[in-house]
Amino acid sequence: MAKILILGASYGSLLASKLLFAGHELKLVCLPAEADLINAEGFRVRMPVRGRAGEVEIDSRKLPGKVSAAGTGDVNPADYDLVGLAMQEPQYRSPGVRELMAAVAKSRVPCMSIMNMPPLTYLRRIPGLDAEALKPAYTDASVWDGFEPGLLTLCSPDPQAVRPPEEKVNVLQVTLPTNFKAARFDAPQATALLRQLEADVDAVRYPAPEGPIELPVKLRVSESIFVPLAKWSMLLAGNYRCITPDGMRTAQEAVHTDIAESKSVYDFVYDVCLRLGARNEDLVPFEKYAAAAASLTRPASAARALNNGAPYIERADKLVQLVARQLGLRHPVVDRIVDLVDTRLHGNREAAKNR
Repeated sequence: MAKILILGASYGSLLASKLLFAGHELKLVCLPAEADLINAEGFRVRMPVRGRAGEVEIDSRKLPGKVSAAGTGDVNPADYDLVGLAMQEPQYRSPGVRELMAAVAKSRVPCMSIMNMPPLTYLRRIPGLDAEALKPAYTDASVWDGFEPGLLTLCSPDPQAVRPPEEKVNVLQVTLPTNFKAARFDAPQATALLRQLEADVDAVRYPAPEGPIELPVKLRVSESIFVPLAKWSMLLAGNYRCITPDGMRTAQEAVHTDIAESKSVYDFVYDVCLRLGARNEDLVPFEKYAAAAASLTRPASAARALNNGAPYIERADKLVQLVARQLGLRHPVVDRIVDLVDTRLHGNREAAKNR
């Protein structure tokens, strides 16, 4: 049994549910009200299962593993075998979280990021990439200063999930049940732990009325450090194009309203990844992504955050732009996206000052 600390109880509860099924011990770090609710009632994850009518609801209280929740000041990272980072990138500089991140780095416990925005430390693992020049894409790049590249890996958060607004905050609704795709660590022992967790999740069967069934959303561990970067094309062609000058649109609309432009952006970012060292088998073809996007009937989280007045969001758009420029590449739509997000964020910050 592994002891796993996950920062972030929203998206983090999806991975936690899979690991609890396998009997592991989880601690979720979250806001006090969330922690109190999870400690009192556990959490629930709802997901569709292909070929089966209705959804499956996973109740953490009924799983073999143990879960509890706490605030940032109530945990010692050194007590755990693995730390998962499942917050949005701007949150890591927040008071309390920043200090916990420094303690995680100091503990030298293997750390797996589950963010759209790769930690700056992870990008230092990519040969030939100047990570220093990518700092402007981060809300506060100094958060990552103490982390060792060999002990930090990236897991692509491909499954889509939301908290239904009409439900309590301990309920998560999976809208796209794809797999988590993690790169190996540089450290062999840490990679062995990931491989064991992968096997444990594969072995899980849900006790449905008709008998044990296999659930979607697996953990996949790759030898290639480029596999998690497959998400970049999806983010630029879909997520960030949900953002409009005066509002937002669904991911389905962002991708399918102008499919030729979507493919052009997707292929451009795909080529950036290839030039960094990825192989075609590390990445996802546009046709497969476009088919999945047809079912994404909500705006992406970045668009929702901007619409709600957020002063900072994850800037994977700017990160990809800066990486591309290191390779001597640029795309007019990517530049337009970055300019639009800059403008919307500036407006949100000015509005916050005037309140």
